Amino acid sequence: MTVQDHQPARSAFDSHGFRETVGKLVQQTKELYLSDDIPWVIGYSGGKDSTAILQLVWQALQELAAEKKAHKKVHVISTDTLVENPIVALWVTRSLKQMEAAVKEQGIPLEAHRLTPAVNDRFWVNLIGRGYPAPRYKFRWCTDRLKISPSNNFIKSVVQKNGEAILVLGTRKAESSTRAATMEIYENRADNTRRAAGLTVNKELDRVWVYTPIATWSNDDVWQFLMQVRNPWGFKNQELLTMYQGATEDGECPLVVDKSTPSCGDSRFGCYVCTMVGEDKSMSAMIHNDNEKEWMLPLLQLRNEIDINDSNKEIKSRKIMADKDRRDFRRMNGSLTVHINEHGADLVRGPYRQYFREHMLRKVLQAQVQVQALGPKEVKNLELLTIEDLEAIRNIWVNVKNEIEDNVPEIYESIIGKPYPGHKIKKHPILNHDVMGKLRKKCADYNDIDGLKFEQLRDLLTIADKHKNLLRRSKLFEQLENSVDKIAFSDIMQARHFALQKKITENKFKLASQNITDEDKAKLLWENDKIEMSLKNYAHLHLEQIDIQEI
Repeated sequence: MTVQDHQPARSAFDSHGFRETVGKLVQQTKELYLSDDIPWVIGYSGGKDSTAILQLVWQALQELAAEKKAHKKVHVISTDTLVENPIVALWVTRSLKQMEAAVKEQGIPLEAHRLTPAVNDRFWVNLIGRGYPAPRYKFRWCTDRLKISPSNNFIKSVVQKNGEAILVLGTRKAESSTRAATMEIYENRADNTRRAAGLTVNKELDRVWVYTPIATWSNDDVWQFLMQVRNPWGFKNQELLTMYQGATEDGECPLVVDKSTPSCGDSRFGCYVCTMVGEDKSMSAMIHNDNEKEWMLPLLQLRNEIDINDSNKEIKSRKIMADKDRRDFRRMNGSLTVHINEHGADLVRGPYRQYFREHMLRKVLQAQVQVQALGPKEVKNLELLTIEDLEAIRNIWVNVKNEIEDNVPEIYESIIGKPYPGHKIKKHPILNHDVMGKLRKKCADYNDIDGLKFEQLRDLLTIADKHKNLLRRSKLFEQLENSVDKIAFSDIMQARHFALQKKITENKFKLASQNITDEDKAKLLWENDKIEMSLKNYAHLHLEQIDIQEI
């Protein structure tokens, strides 16, 4: 590492000093606010950057209100994914309530909004209900549903009412070289007609301009501002610094006094279930640094139930194999998809199977009970799964997946120890929990190891029952046929052999084409070679499994 590598980031306050730089930024914000009638929306997460921009805009509004010029509404939006780090979620909730009181007292045109995902978009409804596997790079289903949709829907509603909107964000170029490059691209785009006013276009939302007042600030600049400028809605920024301090690995997060002092700006607060990172370092550090925060351990353990990442290759391999076992070998629509790489060919796994979804429902409810019992008074009523969530999961299981045992109430009562608060369903004379239990046992007598025979019989019985009182049953046979097609295999070995052989046949047809290029021909031959190798390996594995069963 060179001497240059140790050089701190340049401060935005170097040229004109702290007080003058902040004063100019507040004045720029005031001028931008007065330049038109477009309403503003501020993204507030409760972190240091969003706190800094909100303070700047708030100060500008205070001065404008004193000048009788605060003429348009400023919306503050905070998106609660409902799986946030609870310390941060509690901080944001208290902050928003404090803002409401301060706004009334100070008479500024600012309104705070706490946004949450629609019920069917929530994390546990999708993972436990639909069986979506934990988010990963090739299937990152969470961000759009949990974060982007709630905020974008709100911003779109503002645009619909007013024609345009200005979105104020705390993004900074010093966060990373990638972030800096992206911000500069949007600053310099040809359609950025308001660049002179300090605005950029938004890549996702039409007629939305983006204002990033602290774009050139470093981490140290942000903390210096927060420590020297009083929070206008009455919160103590020193407590925010303490929260970041607790989220660092060594518990050190010093107040920046000179350029050689490291800041704690690299802490990242996110969802406690996030599997997109190797480890939730911020929550782990909070628990490690403060014994009073050990009540959050059950939340970390929930993440470990679904995570497949690990720095140790052997452990990671075991996690991936366990993840495959708990997922269906068919995609959500029942189709079989073949994936081929240098190691061979196999079926792409689909959604979590019933047993694991029920396992996760128990785990989440157990974590809820533990957090309420061990945590401070602020979390005594914390619900990791609301009745809305539970009813949504229940509806998916019973009416979409045809899991007519209706196990949500029973699981809830066994963990919570109270009657299930959802709506009562009249017990069906045949399609009920008791009868389905007997059917599952009977199928097991016929070597139904994977439960596929049981699933098929249950599915066919449910489809027939849904149509029994309909005068027109035109879709009955179509649904029955689809069900039979979906569950046409007795086990994964049979399905795998069918899908891989089919892929070989498809590739041979393509190879027979006269228009095929040499490059495509080589690729298809390589694929068939990998598939043939895998078929031999799976055949040996199948024989080994038969021998073990016979023993």
